[in-house]
Amino acid sequence: MARLPRLTLADQPHHVIQRGNNRQPIFVDSADRRYLLELLGESAAQFKVAFHAYVLMDNHFHLLATPADESGLPRWMQAIGRRYVRYFNQRHGRSGTLWEGRYRSTLLQPERYLMRCMVYIDLNPVRDGLVDDPAQYAWSSHGSYTGRTNERMLTPHPLYWTLGNTPFDREAAYSELVRSGLSRADCDQITQAVLHGWAMGDPAFLESLERVAKRRVSKSRPGRPRTKPGDNPSL
Repeated sequence: MARLPRLTLADQPHHVIQRGNNRQPIFVDSADRRYLLELLGESAAQFKVAFHAYVLMDNHFHLLATPADESGLPRWMQAIGRRYVRYFNQRHGRSGTLWEGRYRSTLLQPERYLMRCMVYIDLNPVRDGLVDDPAQYAWSSHGSYTGRTNERMLTPHPLYWTLGNTPFDREAAYSELVRSGLSRADCDQITQAVLHGWAMGDPAFLESLERVAKRRVSKSRPGRPRTKPGDNPSL
C-alpha cells in the first residue's frame, strides 16, 4: 500500500526515520556520528523542536521529537539533511545524494505509543544483531534515560517524568521497560506506521487527527466499516 503524505502537527510527538540511498552507510566512523548529533541538537533549538530520543545505525537513523509548530519538524530535518550531506561529501571525497529520498515520519498518541516507540528505538541495535543489550550500544539515547550519560540536547517527554519521583526511580522504571521489550506485533506495527506514514493511536485519536488534517491518516478508517444499503451486517 502506498504511503500517506507526511502529516506534521504542533505539540504532537513524531517518529522519524531517514535512510541512506540504496541502504548505503551514512556514517564512516564515530566523527560522522558525533557531527550529526551536534547538528540535531543545534537545529532542534533553532527550530523549536523538543528532541526526545534517537538511534544512529549504520545506514539509517531514528528520531523521536515534538515540534512547537507545524513547520518546525520539516525545517529541522531539511537543515540537518543539507548540512550533513555537505559535510559528509567533503570529508569523504564523494558527491551526489546520500539519502533515500525524503525522511519518513508518523504521529504518535503519546499515552499509548510514546514509551513503546522509545523502547523500539533503543532496541534497534539488538534487533540488528549488533549488541546483546542496548546499554552496549553507544549511539542511542538509551544511556540518557538509564543514568549512564547526560545528553543536554535531549528533552525528555512529560510522560517520562511520570515514571518516578526521583531520577533513580525514573531510570530504573525505564530500564525495566526496555528489558521487557516489545512483541513482534508491536515492532511490526511501529515499523509499518513510520514507513507508510500511518498515525498511531486509538480510534478517537485518529478521528481527531482526520478532522484536523481533513484526510485519512491511518491504514484504514478507525471504527467499524459503514454498512451499505442491502448489506447483511451479520455476515
